[in-house]
Amino acid sequence: MSFIEFNYMVLQAYDFLELSRRYDCRLQMGGSDQWGNIVAGVDLIRRMEQRSAFGITFPLITTSSGEKMGKTARGAVWLDPARTSPYEYFQYWINTDDRDVVRFLALFTFLPLEDILTVARMEGGALNTAKAVLAFEATQLVTAVKKRCWRFRQRSGFSAAATSPADILPSSSLPRGAAEVDAAAVPSSTIRLQQLKVGIPAFRLFHKAGLAATGAAARRLIDQGGAYVNGNALIPMTG
Repeated sequence: MSFIEFNYMVLQAYDFLELSRRYDCRLQMGGSDQWGNIVAGVDLIRRMEQRSAFGITFPLITTSSGEKMGKTARGAVWLDPARTSPYEYFQYWINTDDRDVVRFLALFTFLPLEDILTVARMEGGALNTAKAVLAFEATQLVTAVKKRCWRFRQRSGFSAAATSPADILPSSSLPRGAAEVDAAAVPSSTIRLQQLKVGIPAFRLFHKAGLAATGAAARRLIDQGGAYVNGNALIPMTG
């Protein structure tokens, strides 16, 4: 534990005190895990300034696995496109756990609740379409790139079907027809033609394209059936 972590409560309390002094800030809001830190600030302001301050906390939003929202392997998901690109943000929602789709549609979109509740009975391809709607609606709320969201969808593992069934979450503005793919909308890699003619092992190609951190990680991805090309799973080589 670092010095900053050990003294985090003191630092946050002092921060609240300074905000109170400089900007007449009387209220601090945060997740329920911040309650102790906020109360420490309220108490410090009372002792130092002889005035009242207040705190409001909200229940933490967690996934079905119990993890905090946004605490992925790569770190937090940011609203700032410079920190998390719209494509990566879209991918985050596409990869929502099946158990969280209904709850996240209710929390992070403005779709009617009666439409959202129908998702609880869905599975398979229908549930995947619901995830595409979730990703589309959540991404366009924070990025204002409505047309490109659909193009992200086409390159996100759900492009086998040209259309999304109109009866699945019909209140969504997700385009239901085929759309032109915008190559600039997704990350890309450039490989010299000569290299392709010679031939590149799939695991090296995945590593070079940034789809795996190392060649060994790419091999494991393929061996575990998690590597796809044009929607088709790569078959691990044996022997």
